[in-house]
Amino acid sequence: MAKTVVSLKITLHGAKPPIWRRLLMPGAMTLHDLHEAIQAAMGWDGGHLHAFDLNGTAYGDPDAENDFADSSAMTLDRAVKSGATKFTYTYDFGDDWEHRIVVEKPQAVVPGQLYPACVAGKRACPPDDCGGMPGYEELLAILANPKHPEHRDRLAWLGDGFDPEEFSVEDADTMVAGCFDRKPG
Repeated sequence: MAKTVVSLKITLHGAKPPIWRRLLMPGAMTLHDLHEAIQAAMGWDGGHLHAFDLNGTAYGDPDAENDFADSSAMTLDRAVKSGATKFTYTYDFGDDWEHRIVVEKPQAVVPGQLYPACVAGKRACPPDDCGGMPGYEELLAILANPKHPEHRDRLAWLGDGFDPEEFSVEDADTMVAGCFDRKPG
């Protein structure tokens, strides 16, 4: 059973208005677990490399062709005890989606609460492979202009019902739950 829970606010850098999620993660979970939770809560597909930059050390998949420390060896409790109050998470080194993570205060476990959990957020996550923040801004401009020559193609690529303002904390938390065998605290 978890002893502490770390509240983390994850904000997609460069998004205006902001795109963000708040996750409650047991302190014993690792940066790799956080990667999985961010992927689920943001709505990323997970098909790209990622890395955390924590106190000047890059953590990720040590089997990747990069010089990463093992993200499954660093717990959130250790990260907080090392003095980390902010760090970054980069997903997809081509699109370069940088997320700013702010460590909010550790909390006591709430009996009956399931962890990890997505408890808040705003706005839809950009679709994978849209070209990073500049590509996403271009996509939004094209979607806003039905007369744009690429409007129909972009709608077909996105599929049904993409709304950049839409976010459901319940749906995001369900996705997080699907990645973990959540147990009451």
